Amino acid sequence: MHTVEYSPGRSADIYGDPAQTTVLMWHGAQTDSRAAMRPLAERVHEHGLSVVLADWDSHADDRGRSDLLASAEFSREHAGDQPLVVVGWSMGGLAAAGLAVHARQVGVAHTVCLAGAFMVADPISGSPLPAELNGYPASFTLLHGAHDDVIPPSVSREFASTLERNGWPVSCVVLEADHGSIAGATYDAAADRYSPATDPATLSVATDVASRIAAVF
Repeated sequence: MHTVEYSPGRSADIYGDPAQTTVLMWHGAQTDSRAAMRPLAERVHEHGLSVVLADWDSHADDRGRSDLLASAEFSREHAGDQPLVVVGWSMGGLAAAGLAVHARQVGVAHTVCLAGAFMVADPISGSPLPAELNGYPASFTLLHGAHDDVIPPSVSREFASTLERNGWPVSCVVLEADHGSIAGATYDAAADRYSPATDPATLSVATDVASRIAAVF
């Protein structure tokens, strides 16, 4: 793994090389918190995939839009002729969905949303995700923790229903996980931050999720 600046002041961890299929990963609303997803990124890379694990700032004036689009463009160039898959967690999952809906020129092959925050405005467009979807259908995998006490699983199920109604391919699976463990992270209540997990139970969830991400290819 090595770290680069994909744009001034914004970093990303790079696993693997462009000869491998690329997975762009976005953390949630916590600013510049890519470290929380490193256990998941490492496990995705173990499947022979290149990973771009990017920081972004949801608290910026544009709610992170410029960071998200810059990291998507960086990842598209990194991928070259290989497919690009985007994996987003929580607010990052919402952003990944927004990219698939509103920025089709990036050329995302598949979108994976982990506990996506689909009930709020999408950082890419600045608006809620539309109920009516246009253009060629993009494919989605939605994964949510059954024990998520931040975003209920019903949020993913409802978005899955929207995708299905519009004829967009979607798989929606509820796992034995909570809001952090589905992304390989644990919540530190004292610091009010998510951190990379070290406990076997959470790492087992991350291993399962990584296998599901690898299976979309």
